[in-house]
Amino acid sequence: MNRGALEIRVGLGSCGIASGAEKVRDALQRAAGEGIVKSVGCNGMCHREPFVEVVEAGGRTTRYGNVTPEGARLIARRHLRTRFLPFGRGGVAPVALSAAVSEGYLGKQKRIVLENCGEIDPLRLDDYLARGGYEALAACRKGFSAEQVIAMVTESGLRGRGGAGFPTGRKWSLGRAQPGSVKYVICNGDEGDPGAFMDRLVLESDPHRVIEGLAIAACAIGAEEGFFYIRAEYPQAVRYIREALRQAGERGLLAGLRFEVREGAGAFVCGEETALIESLEGGRGMPRLRPPYPVERGFRGRPTIINNVETLACVPWIVRHGAAAFASLGTAGSRGTKVFALAGKIRHGGLVEVPMGVTIREVVEEIGGGIKDNRRFKAVQLGGPSGGCIPASLADTPIDYDALAQTGAIMGSGGLVVLDDRDCMVDIARFFLRFTQAESCGKCTFCRIGTKRMLEILERLSEGRGRGDDLEKLEALAEYVSRASLCGLGQTAPNPVLTTLRYFREEYEAHLHQKRCPAGSCPALIRYRVNDHCIGCTLCAQVCPTGAISFRPHEKHSVDEALCTRCDMCRRACQDDAVEVLSP
Repeated sequence: MNRGALEIRVGLGSCGIASGAEKVRDALQRAAGEGIVKSVGCNGMCHREPFVEVVEAGGRTTRYGNVTPEGARLIARRHLRTRFLPFGRGGVAPVALSAAVSEGYLGKQKRIVLENCGEIDPLRLDDYLARGGYEALAACRKGFSAEQVIAMVTESGLRGRGGAGFPTGRKWSLGRAQPGSVKYVICNGDEGDPGAFMDRLVLESDPHRVIEGLAIAACAIGAEEGFFYIRAEYPQAVRYIREALRQAGERGLLAGLRFEVREGAGAFVCGEETALIESLEGGRGMPRLRPPYPVERGFRGRPTIINNVETLACVPWIVRHGAAAFASLGTAGSRGTKVFALAGKIRHGGLVEVPMGVTIREVVEEIGGGIKDNRRFKAVQLGGPSGGCIPASLADTPIDYDALAQTGAIMGSGGLVVLDDRDCMVDIARFFLRFTQAESCGKCTFCRIGTKRMLEILERLSEGRGRGDDLEKLEALAEYVSRASLCGLGQTAPNPVLTTLRYFREEYEAHLHQKRCPAGSCPALIRYRVNDHCIGCTLCAQVCPTGAISFRPHEKHSVDEALCTRCDMCRRACQDDAVEVLSP
């Protein structure tokens, strides 16, 4: 066959590299040659990394997941149809992912933001240009006026994907209307939610797309300078954006625009616009009183528009395809698509992009493949520390700004963590509140002190030391913190607590009154026991880090509670369901 018609793609996003994709790529290059092997970003199937996709003449595609270097050589041999490629030592021929597996994960998705992810080499500008890259920016400079661009974005119904959901066209219109010749645009890449990796994947897999979106925003509001504010914990994203800016500058694609990359130090509060600006100006990342809003007086006191990565990545698609095409997707109040980082107790974790309006159940059970280890679907934590927990009984709720708000949760930036019946909702609330309490900048009393008092109550409950009025105090504090905090961090910090109290109050009451954890999760309220299923295989004893289980081959084992730290390693190691978790 014509070797030029064959392309072997290897996903080299951070998730792929962490799984060993660089060794897979090197093995493929040695076996097939560099001209055939192409480094691409992650296509979202993070649960299958290292991921290899073979595209043959006519567009026929074969996908392979969890590929090893030995398997990579066999893939090359299979598709190049030659006898002279080395097998290497050992190795089993990888099995291609079936159409049903691929369709199950990708079938319900509609890819707008992710349309190039896993398809192009993020460091090759020509790859991006070949797929319509920078055509939208050229049209905005030559074919559309700034007012027409803003009208197009407004008619599309695009709302900010960073969490608040403010209409993007409205924000740009306000920026355009501000007096003065100096204005700024900023891309907010300070993604800090636990379990969220949407922005990182897009920045790593399609950097030119985000640059083009920011350039269009600059043209629309009349700005000539902008910044990419990206958290320093995303070194590959930072490197790729800098390289993409260099390439675009050399080709003259950003004529008249000056963009710069600034790295954030990892403060969660800097995801808030005014705290981000404070950090960008060299100060400590702390929010400012509003009004004035950044669109009126932002960076260096000038009108400033801030959009997050996903919002900007939508813009070139809208300009190329028209507002109506984007508005035709989703619901009346939530147009287009939404990208989610699907994580937690799910079989198929990764990044997914779905039309607004699909249900939580469709995402979890159809795209995500359901709960792993055959456990029971209990809830989803949506929107990160600012979001809330939605029980499985409400899984038919559509993914829509307004519908989610009615449950007490929010869309947020797109973190979706799936929980099963072994997750304690008191502990989940404590985890997220511990995060927001630690990340509070301390500027306002209600956030600084209020979240600390709330966390103390949750810690008492999880340790069996709850007091009679703790739940009432928790609710009252949540109300005060939510209503009186200065910025969005404090205003939304109580959401995980309030939603778990609303939907799982019986778990709180069990912790408070019965001193037990129904999910068998809180260490202070559980103990481990070896039952009669034990065959004395010693696996539990081998993994116990404290020697709480004595090594007695072929005998029933037991747990020394005085030494047991409730690390759960014994239960996970046991293959006979002989280790039980009890909450008296």
